Amino acid sequence: MAKENISADQLISVIISGIEDVKGKEINILDLRDIENTVCDYFIICEGTSNTQVNAIVNSVQKKVSKTLKDHPWHIEGVDNAEWVLMDYVNVVVHVFQKQIREYYDIESLWGDAKTTLIETSY
Repeated sequence: MAKENISADQLISVIISGIEDVKGKEINILDLRDIENTVCDYFIICEGTSNTQVNAIVNSVQKKVSKTLKDHPWHIEGVDNAEWVLMDYVNVVVHVFQKQIREYYDIESLWGDAKTTLIETSY
């Protein structure tokens, strides 16, 4: 579980860096703090182009957060088929999709009231 001395901003920064290390695409941060009855404060949503890249993103995020912040996800789900992997860091939940699955579930629209930040990548 997340340690109290790790801020959400630190965690988000390290997660984004882990995604970028393996060229994750279309990185979005949804700030859910102003929405009532949410299960966490932030969603980080990104996509990979294949099962292999989705798993690479998940592994990169896990390793980077573990090494940098000495933290680990409370729960991970979806690794077996690697179409939609959810990584739960308690206040920050990371969704790693394949493109077609992301389009189908369209989480950004479901949480349309959230403040959204698109992360610009240079690759």
